[in-house]
Amino acid sequence: MKHPVLVAEKRTILGKKVKKLRKEGLMPANVYGKDLASHALQVKAVDFKAIYKEVGETGLVDLSFDGKTKPVMIKNLQMNFRSHTPLHADFYQVNLKEKIKSMIPLTLLGEAQAVTDKAGLLLQTLSEVEVEALPEALPDKLEVSVEKLAVVGDQVTVENLIVPDGVVILTDASQTVAKFAELVVEEPEEEAAAEEESAEGKEGTAAEGETTEETKEEAAEEKKVESLEIYNYAKPV
Repeated sequence: MKHPVLVAEKRTILGKKVKKLRKEGLMPANVYGKDLASHALQVKAVDFKAIYKEVGETGLVDLSFDGKTKPVMIKNLQMNFRSHTPLHADFYQVNLKEKIKSMIPLTLLGEAQAVTDKAGLLLQTLSEVEVEALPEALPDKLEVSVEKLAVVGDQVTVENLIVPDGVVILTDASQTVAKFAELVVEEPEEEAAAEEESAEGKEGTAAEGETTEETKEEAAEEKKVESLEIYNYAKPV
């Protein structure tokens, strides 16, 4: 099977100085793998962007450097999301005859009838699964049909996923991928009324507290007056 080819060169500029490479339209990278020492490389950023758009992190690339071509997968991509510019990437060399593990994204297909009828919400609770397969058998994504979700509680689990031959899913089969949930409608007026009632209750409690303090002070004052009257009455003339 043919793979897109990406030409790389040995990189001598390391550390913070790689900013100079980026200004020249080059992207710093590293290649590593089983029985392969890590090498610092540089590739043309425009070429890398085109290939990454085609294969993502699950497809294979023929990386050409130092007079050799090796099948690799793109890993640990760092991006400047504001400018959509790739900053750095690793290339992992694979053995086409050995199975590897990889995370594969999940894509929902179709529209649940219950959602069409506005009877609830469709929630995707899992965005990717881990699989094991030969490098060339790895799918770029797995599609999940949700058209059969009809009532609240219906769901699709990892166990329901359909995978190509030679691909084994390692993620727990009981995990939920997508489910149909009840549509919750908030009632602002009722919430506002509840908040107002709560506020009034707090004000009432505070007022009671103030009245209690005032009552205590009045009682103490009355006792002082009574004591003074008794003293004056008992005092000899």
